[in-house]
Amino acid sequence: MIRITEDIAIEDWEVTEHFVRSSGPGGQNVNKVATAVELRFEADRSPHLPDPVKRRLRRLAGRRWTADGAVLIRVEDTRSQARNREIARDRLAALIRKATETPKRRVPTRVPHGQKRKRLAAKKKRGQTKALRGPVEGED
Repeated sequence: MIRITEDIAIEDWEVTEHFVRSSGPGGQNVNKVATAVELRFEADRSPHLPDPVKRRLRRLAGRRWTADGAVLIRVEDTRSQARNREIARDRLAALIRKATETPKRRVPTRVPHGQKRKRLAAKKKRGQTKALRGPVEGED
C-alpha cells in the first residue's frame, strides 16, 4: 500500500511494475540485468481517488498519462532495481499528492484610476515632445 495523504492510499493491486533493461550506468551489467522499472497506475479506474483529483492528476501527468487512463512512470536512475522501484513509487506519490492540492482561485485585479491617469499624462507629454521635433518653418 502506498500512503499518499491521511485519507488517500493506493492499494498494491492498482499498481503494476514491469522491469526492463536500463540504458543508464552499469557497464556490462546493463546488458544482463533488468534494473529499470516501468510503474503503471490505473488512475482512471482507481476507486481511492476522487474525481477532482483525477482531473488534476491528468493535467499534471501530461505525457505520462496514457490513452486508457493510466499514469506511466519510468525510472532508471540507479543500478539497483530495488532503489529504482522505490524512486518510482515516491514519484507517483508526489505526483498524486500535488494533484490533491486545490489550486488557489485567482482574483483578477484592476489597474488603479490614478495609475491610468499618470500613464495617459506621460503619453501626452511624450507626444508633445515628439511633435516639437521636425523641420522648423519660416527660416530660410
